Amino acid sequence: MATDSPLLVLEGIGKSFGSAQVLRDVDLHLRAGEVLALLGANGAGKSTLVKILCGVYRRDAGTVRLDGEQVHLTRPEEAIAHGVRFLPQEVSVLPDLSVAENILIADLPLKRTWRGREVDRSALRDRAVTLLDRLGSDIDPEQMVHRLSSPQKRLVEIARALAGEARIIVMDEPTAALTEHEAQALFAVVERLKAQQIGIIYISHYLDEVFAISDRIAVLRDGFNAGEFATVSASRREVLDAMLGTSVDELYPPRGEPADEIALEVENLNFPAALHEVSFAVHRGEILGVFGLLGSGIDQVGRAVYGALGPMPGALITLGGRPYAPADPRRGRDAGIGFVAAERQREGIVPDLGVAANLTLPFIDRFTRFAVVSRPRELDYAQSWVDRLSIRSAYLGQELRLLSGGNQQKVCLARWLVEGLEVLILEEPTRGVDLGARQELYLALRQWTAKGLAVLLVSSDAEEVAGICDRAIVLDRGRVSGRFAGGVSPADLLHVSPVKDHL
Repeated sequence: MATDSPLLVLEGIGKSFGSAQVLRDVDLHLRAGEVLALLGANGAGKSTLVKILCGVYRRDAGTVRLDGEQVHLTRPEEAIAHGVRFLPQEVSVLPDLSVAENILIADLPLKRTWRGREVDRSALRDRAVTLLDRLGSDIDPEQMVHRLSSPQKRLVEIARALAGEARIIVMDEPTAALTEHEAQALFAVVERLKAQQIGIIYISHYLDEVFAISDRIAVLRDGFNAGEFATVSASRREVLDAMLGTSVDELYPPRGEPADEIALEVENLNFPAALHEVSFAVHRGEILGVFGLLGSGIDQVGRAVYGALGPMPGALITLGGRPYAPADPRRGRDAGIGFVAAERQREGIVPDLGVAANLTLPFIDRFTRFAVVSRPRELDYAQSWVDRLSIRSAYLGQELRLLSGGNQQKVCLARWLVEGLEVLILEEPTRGVDLGARQELYLALRQWTAKGLAVLLVSSDAEEVAGICDRAIVLDRGRVSGRFAGGVSPADLLHVSPVKDHL
């Protein structure tokens, strides 16, 4: 239960970088034992505000108070000393150390021996067990961290924060790479932290989980406070309106009218230990959703069709009415199939190349003459897509790693929207993307399906599949366990997926 007096108060926070003012008179307060969801579109100022709290940036204006006393957090070490811990979206652990060593890395218990001072292994284990027990976890403290699952690694991170006597934990997109079941396990840990009077600032792009786990919602927009809501009485629409700055009737655009013509038909698709006799068809102008938990086969189905998993013996596939045999990604591309991978940072972008170079990468031969790239043609083409998709970058040569996640994803989408594309395969298209960018991406998809493009959308987000897709299939342990027409609800999708066995 949250206490009445604030644990943390931020008042009048301002921050500029050169002539760009990023935060303007921002207020925020957090009580002990409370989960405060911090929401906002990319560029709203969330990251800057959190970095000020964590001592990474120095504020230009305003005050920070902990337990009513003003503090100056000018370095991360000072924030940690005051009990402020940050858990980034990407899990940060030392894979080649044990669970216990990761948890107590900043304060390893030592003992004197004839060889000198050494780590007290018995005390190390006992302290780690005590901290893990606070989280309801029975992970073996002597197990090597690289053997753990993603949610277990996240637990190790949280236990490490508790070892440092954390009083405030900032969680940035903590469920981005978790299954529904794993996310529910994390929520149980959050409830335990609340009971221990730890204040939590929870950053997420998933409104469903925000409404499930938070006590209050604070929204930033363009560096200002845009709204504060008690979760129990707030509506999704008013939160979206605050985030986007306009009245949002629906996050998802209206569905179109798919053609009768089938763009892609797949029969008897098999892949060892992953896919078993999977069959489906996608019409021109249609978005077909493939929903399932991670590990249900959705990780392989799009890649199998594209050719990233090699030949698919026994499968009968037609593309635009013509036989198509997957072999490799180049054949898939040349046949008219586009593919946007779920792991954007690892497989989707070349982070140190510019926006223009990333946009033209799969079809660079279209901008090449005598083995030389025509920079004017490349830049003109890239600029047209920057304008059409409102890609926010300082200039076309800006390194892609410096763009927000939503703008990176727009680049990944735009590079495939070329002449001759028949089917676009999207894996987890809005993972880690803010709601404003999601709305723009969904609108762009609908604009292209209206021109006849067929889209195979693979996602573990039931809300997304229900909201944007014309039809959907559900995979469970590599087999199709359900088929749905338009208008399906997220609950319908979850009902035929293995999530119901784990909640």
